[in-house]
Amino acid sequence: MNKDYLQKFANNLKKIRKEKGIVQDDFLNLKGISRSTIGMVETARTDITLTKLKIIADRLGVHPKDLLDFD
Repeated sequence: MNKDYLQKFANNLKKIRKEKGIVQDDFLNLKGISRSTIGMVETARTDITLTKLKIIADRLGVHPKDLLDFD
């Protein structure tokens, strides 16, 4: 597992979430996503599936590629 990519993704997710005014608890009602999952992803302690990436992107109102755009 490449920790650098996980950290870049984590930073990008957190940045977008905060820009949108969304808190981690706003993910509570999403199927397959818990507050602890979001917390672990935002601290680069876990990786996620493409399915979860899509769920998170939809909740944030962005395209999944936006979450992966961390050059």
